Amino acid sequence: MSLDKDLLSIQEMRNALVRAHEAQKIYETFTQQQVDSIVKRVADAAFRAAERLAEMAVEETRMGVVLHKKIKNEVSSRDVYESIKDEKTIGIIHRDHISKVTEIAYPFGVVAAIIPTTNPTSTAIFKTLIALKSGNGIVVSPHPRAMNCTIEALKICNEAAIEAGAPEGLIGWISNPSLEATTELMKHKLTNVILATGGVGLVRAAYSSGKPAYGVGPGNVPVYLEKTANIAKAVKDIIESKTFDNGTICATEQAIVVDRYIKEMTIRELKNNRVYFIEGKEKAKMEKVISPITGQLNPNIVGKSALEIAKMAGIQVPADTRVIMAEEDRLEKSAPFAIEKLSPILALYTAENKENAKEICIGLLNLGGRGHSMSIHTNDHQLAEEFANQMPVSRIMVNTLSSIGAVGATTGLKPSFTLGCGSYGGNITSDNISAQHLINVKRLAFVTKEVTIPQASSRPESSGAIEEDKVHEVVSNVLENLPIDKKSIDKNEVLFLVQKVVSQFQSER
Repeated sequence: MSLDKDLLSIQEMRNALVRAHEAQKIYETFTQQQVDSIVKRVADAAFRAAERLAEMAVEETRMGVVLHKKIKNEVSSRDVYESIKDEKTIGIIHRDHISKVTEIAYPFGVVAAIIPTTNPTSTAIFKTLIALKSGNGIVVSPHPRAMNCTIEALKICNEAAIEAGAPEGLIGWISNPSLEATTELMKHKLTNVILATGGVGLVRAAYSSGKPAYGVGPGNVPVYLEKTANIAKAVKDIIESKTFDNGTICATEQAIVVDRYIKEMTIRELKNNRVYFIEGKEKAKMEKVISPITGQLNPNIVGKSALEIAKMAGIQVPADTRVIMAEEDRLEKSAPFAIEKLSPILALYTAENKENAKEICIGLLNLGGRGHSMSIHTNDHQLAEEFANQMPVSRIMVNTLSSIGAVGATTGLKPSFTLGCGSYGGNITSDNISAQHLINVKRLAFVTKEVTIPQASSRPESSGAIEEDKVHEVVSNVLENLPIDKKSIDKNEVLFLVQKVVSQFQSER
């Protein structure tokens, strides 16, 4: 009798979670030195396998460029390791001798990691490294169309970790992933935190799982080519970025917004960089290939070269074409060139001035990229800061390749393959996710100042007010002994005045 594939996938996931949970309980007793030794061994092993894993990823997914995926794997192993190697993530991580507060880190437990098909090996390496650095175990759900290369990356990491002294089972995965198993992985009682990289539906599922989750939104990155920019360098950077791994990084530029003053020079430079412009019937053909269903990207073009996509559309382009581009002025999902394309396709928008450029950039971001990233090429530092203050994004790259600049390869940003979109994008953080996001911190606080607590009255409650009968008795005795004519005194008026005085006295105590 054959068992249902989904049931097998779910059972495999549960077994992996149990093993990771048990291994993590052992691992959380390790010292910072032991953890750091394991993390270094894993990073080194992954770095050595960068090219082989890149070849496997391209062969399996039919997306991207081997040399570029190799760079991604190197960044996710070596650069990520260099960025976290000196961080304290185990035990006491900080002492403030002035405030007398000691901070002590403790891990979440087991990380559920969802891996995308666009960056299957680099994301797996990255998430494994930051999970181990922070004292956690990890169970990975690969994308079904990239499971072999993802699992191979995890096996390399796992073998290196065990050789360095990590308990077996600390790194786990689902070898036959399914939607059902991934959904249960996120909701399972042994899962403590989720790292979700994928489509909008996946991220929403992670946030609705009832578990702490780091999800990321889509990127529909505009790049503003401002009139003071070095046009030749800016265009070269944009095209290098757009063609890097055939546009599969979510921080890659999707539309150029150019000042009208420099539009002609920009178009000339774009053509010099082997950009093929389309219009009319060719544009209409390409639009149908980009988005056969209004507002939805055709997954078959993701990570493909410009030549392959042109062939799909039935368009003849020069053999050396790197990027396909069309001018656009619409800011709506019904305009295929306006959405995120994850391929070497660009839109060109013309801005009358910087205020118009802001409107266009915000319009593009509102189509699906809010909170993610944008790019600016300018020599006006003040203008760059002005855009940074006003754009609804979490990172703004200036005068560099947006794709790899956002992940920290050409900028001082934290090297990361999970880029938070903050409240603009419905995420809990706007950071480049790293090991620090996978630890909790408890605080030991000693007394720094003494306070005096006011004491409540110890007298019985009944003594807090003078009984009315007592007031009558006292007033009557006083009046009887006064050496004056009693008829001239109104006893009720005296009672009223005495009670008023007593009441006021009591309220001021």
